[in-house]
Amino acid sequence: MTGDVEPTRLWGGRFASGPSDAMAALSASTHFDWRLAPFDVLQTKAHASMLCRAGLLTEDELVKVHAALAEIALGIATGAIVPTPDDEDVHTAVERNLLELLGDLGGKLRAGRSRNDQVSTDFRLYTRANARAIALEIANLQEALLAQAVAHAETYSPGFTHLQHAQPVTLGHELGKHIHALQRDLERLGDWDVRAARSPMGAGALAGASLGLDPHAVAKDLGLGEPLANSIDAVGDRDWVAEFLFVGAMIGVHLSRLGEEVILMTSREFGWAALDDAWSTGSSIMPQKKNPDVAELARGKSGRLIGNLAGLLATLKGLPFGYNRDLQEDKEPVFDTVEQLLLVLPAMTGMMATLRFDKERLAQSAPEGFALATDIAEWLVRNGVPFRDAHEIAGACVREAESQNIELWELTDAQLLSISEYLTADVQSVLTLPGSVASRNSFGGTAPDRVREQLAPMSEEIKNTRQNWSQ
Repeated sequence: MTGDVEPTRLWGGRFASGPSDAMAALSASTHFDWRLAPFDVLQTKAHASMLCRAGLLTEDELVKVHAALAEIALGIATGAIVPTPDDEDVHTAVERNLLELLGDLGGKLRAGRSRNDQVSTDFRLYTRANARAIALEIANLQEALLAQAVAHAETYSPGFTHLQHAQPVTLGHELGKHIHALQRDLERLGDWDVRAARSPMGAGALAGASLGLDPHAVAKDLGLGEPLANSIDAVGDRDWVAEFLFVGAMIGVHLSRLGEEVILMTSREFGWAALDDAWSTGSSIMPQKKNPDVAELARGKSGRLIGNLAGLLATLKGLPFGYNRDLQEDKEPVFDTVEQLLLVLPAMTGMMATLRFDKERLAQSAPEGFALATDIAEWLVRNGVPFRDAHEIAGACVREAESQNIELWELTDAQLLSISEYLTADVQSVLTLPGSVASRNSFGGTAPDRVREQLAPMSEEIKNTRQNWSQ
């Protein structure tokens, strides 16, 4: 503002002077909350309609207000309207533009609402809109993983516990586990949305309004289902913010774990997969390098997402109920979580869609490390040996093979029989990759038919995600 024009403020009548420069700088938030502007316009439009229904705006005035808000929305979208240094927050900036377009009529819209219920409403609208974008990106990643899993339903792969060879599995089974983890994230996001889709409008500063307003109608106009039942809780509740950040952190953790596996698989030591050039980088000094930057950044950003959640919880834990200015600090963690997820999810999708697996090397590695020992034990059980004894016999087989620096399937019939009278030549039938993997045919198991059974519903799940979150 220049000259004699006073800055627009939503408060000030009881103050003899404006805030100091340092106070104004501390209080200002348009440098980060301007991204709420489109939602502040939507909320203001719904509020104006409610004021009209309450007889506080005429029909003609409502038409003018809606036209002005449409003009402001367009200006925000095109960048023609931006906040000024004197705008304390997004609500101030939107009201300033309304006053410029409508004069005193613009000032009528302040009736029956406070920045306390405004900001919570705007924030819910913003977060729900971006939750949709995140859900759709998760569906894209699931689709990329599903295509790889289906293609490798019969590709043999080492299975791990404690990062040690455990039992052979199929690569489709390994990749499928990430699809299921991401599906739980989508379920959590949907569950969160039920609580986020409630309207604080009508709560005012904390006590509601005396102007005959209809919070149920404005909630419906905003697509928020119903108003929050307690006005104090409505302006002070940030459970839904913490929940959103938790879901975001869990998505980050799942991306990090997937990234860690890609880092291992594409390393020279493992050599099970190769990155596409488009989804890797090189070294400024070592010409041979092909670095898994996408996977590493996903792993790194997970810590950032966890930090966003921890920071908000630390802010909330000591606050009395009702609105407190500390709650200004709730937005930047959410904005950052949204931005980081929308950056990393498409990159992870591209990386996984183009990852090339070395089927021969995977198959060669799958039974190594005595990974078929459990197959010996279970073969013995099927032949009447108690598992306690079978476990000891299989362990003795491992000890014998290890002493000779050979694998289990390299033990001769005579060597096996010398370990136990129960280890007849027929035990060799389970000391193969096809035999081992095919035998794991329980529900959820790694046998190829079971893997296809697990993957079959996922196409429909992905389709449902896109349909449900595109609305």
